[in-house]
Amino acid sequence: MYEKEGIGRLLRLSALAVLVTMANQLWAADNLPSMGGDEESAMHTDVTYENHTAVRQYTGLSKFRNTLQAESDKQLSDGWALHSILRGSWDGVYQLNASHYGKTAGGSILLGNAMGNSTNGLPNQVPQGEGIVNWYTAQHNPDPTKDLPPSNLFFGTNPNPFLNFYPNNPNSGLVVLGESTYGPTPTGDVAFGVPVRPCDTDSRGCRNFGGYGNLTQAQLASPEFDDHLDFIRELYVKKNVALDDGKEMFVKLGRQQVVWGRTDLFRVLDVLNPVDYSRNNIYDELSDIRIPMFMLQTEYRMGPSDSMQDRNLQLVWNFDKFRPNDLGQCGTPNVILDAGCFFRGMANLWDNGGTVANFAGGNTATNFGPNQIGIRNVDLPGWSLSNTQLGAKFEGVSSGGLSFSVNALTYRSQLPSLHSINGAAFNPFVGGHGNIPGAGGVVPPVSSLIAFDMEFPRVNLIGGSMDFQVPSAQAAIRMEGALTKGEEFANTARSGLYSANNVFRSVIGVDRPTFIPFISETSATLISTQVFYQHIFNHELHQGPLGQVGMPDWENDFIMTMLVRGTLKNGMFNPQVIFARDFQATANVIAPQLEWNVSTTMKLTFGANYKFWSGSSNYRFDDCRSCNPYPPFTQGYPSQQPGQSAGLSSVEPLGIFRAGPIGAAFNQNDLYFKLNYKF
Repeated sequence: MYEKEGIGRLLRLSALAVLVTMANQLWAADNLPSMGGDEESAMHTDVTYENHTAVRQYTGLSKFRNTLQAESDKQLSDGWALHSILRGSWDGVYQLNASHYGKTAGGSILLGNAMGNSTNGLPNQVPQGEGIVNWYTAQHNPDPTKDLPPSNLFFGTNPNPFLNFYPNNPNSGLVVLGESTYGPTPTGDVAFGVPVRPCDTDSRGCRNFGGYGNLTQAQLASPEFDDHLDFIRELYVKKNVALDDGKEMFVKLGRQQVVWGRTDLFRVLDVLNPVDYSRNNIYDELSDIRIPMFMLQTEYRMGPSDSMQDRNLQLVWNFDKFRPNDLGQCGTPNVILDAGCFFRGMANLWDNGGTVANFAGGNTATNFGPNQIGIRNVDLPGWSLSNTQLGAKFEGVSSGGLSFSVNALTYRSQLPSLHSINGAAFNPFVGGHGNIPGAGGVVPPVSSLIAFDMEFPRVNLIGGSMDFQVPSAQAAIRMEGALTKGEEFANTARSGLYSANNVFRSVIGVDRPTFIPFISETSATLISTQVFYQHIFNHELHQGPLGQVGMPDWENDFIMTMLVRGTLKNGMFNPQVIFARDFQATANVIAPQLEWNVSTTMKLTFGANYKFWSGSSNYRFDDCRSCNPYPPFTQGYPSQQPGQSAGLSSVEPLGIFRAGPIGAAFNQNDLYFKLNYKF
């Protein structure tokens, strides 16, 4: 493994060294340009500054990001050209609003205990570490020489013997899972405490989930200055090579973004680069949030034929070390789908133990010891030839003006998959070894009901796109579609709590400039509508004794967006509004914005995004509290079959997938201001 890592690192550094050496040599050959030098050899650089300030409902300041970006182009010798984009940012929110996003974020929490009432004298809420029921481990057994089955729980007037065993998980610096996204956890739902302070202040649950999850405050504030050298947004050389038959070969080598998609927001074909959702959720342009990778891109430009106006064959080799999407570290303003908080909270439970609300019996706050529940390992693929990613695209323009492409790609999933570790060869009830004596024999080795390893499976994609004009409607049509094989989804009907499914995704977009007099009598208003569709093949969903069991993701999902953008005063003012609706999640967002071009060098933008939904009850789904992997010990209901979940449900952790990025951010309504200045 270390040898493969070394080879990958050497290849990436060698490619970077080649780029830098080539650039240095060719600049020297051309004589590095002065401010007034030869136009061919001069480097052209644009420098822009942006301040993005946002205020969020309930939390106050959620962004004070200052970004400086330099984009440069230089012609080199022998037809080569160099392009670079360098970007650095600093977000002051972690210092200016430390009580929500910095070193003093979080606090002590209370967790639900729905069984508590005046009759039994038990509370309906308990602090972290003081659950009513204790799920024993051997090191906490009154008699460590005896094995205790999962059904052996402890009740008592002082029901917190684990309290002294949580020195590494105190009740401070925590929020309740889901609190920062959709508000207070519904009564009766499963939940637990999640650490939210930067990892140099509080290391609980800090893991590298793929470029996030273990970052210090300084790294969160300035994310480009990391081990990946992300301040280099782009750095590549490119060249067109003329061939004897009039065709061309185009070569681009270096850190870059390769854009395959024809639609906005939705990533159907445009999956060669992972995406940084921690920057501004889904509300920044993809060009700003794609994570550039070291790639080799070649294009065989064949030109016209008898039946086509143009033809092009593109091959892309992403030889960089694998990186997934950045879903946001818990405790930061943008944690899409609350995933980063679920991951951090589960990693903390595995490492340190803790209290889980409403777990035992579905209604009792339960204490777990370390290595019983949570995320055990994160299997980030290291560099190897087999872990690189390869894509091919043929695109052309028909004689009638139809632009189209046919695409194929083999890559690693940029979203993680959680694999249950039930049945692994360890047993937390007896210190990690041995079996539990049971009635009539020996029960298989038992792990926790909810414990996982994080994986990133291999995915294969085929698809295509097209766009064309409809003159009679004065509209342009954009279409994309892709079929993937190998994606993995949460599935409580399977013993591993996941399944691999084929998925079809498509987007249809319609753009039409329309004169709308009340907006402008002199300029057309752009109306752009897109409909996204996703279908999961072999979708599993059936009714258990207490609710639905299977896959929380919708079998068929539809999302629609509409952009209305006007132009006033010859482009000085550009008002726009974006509407989006997730039909299955019944979640909506409206995002008005006004762009003011003060001068050719300064632009001011004022905007907001506001979400509304039909309530969290639409998102509740089986949380596996009622799973039954080891009957009779884990059988909670008479009609429950071995290996079957009864379907006891919560919003977290799986129901949140039903909410989607809009519904999951219900509590995160923002007002924002941007200042852009070009030097």
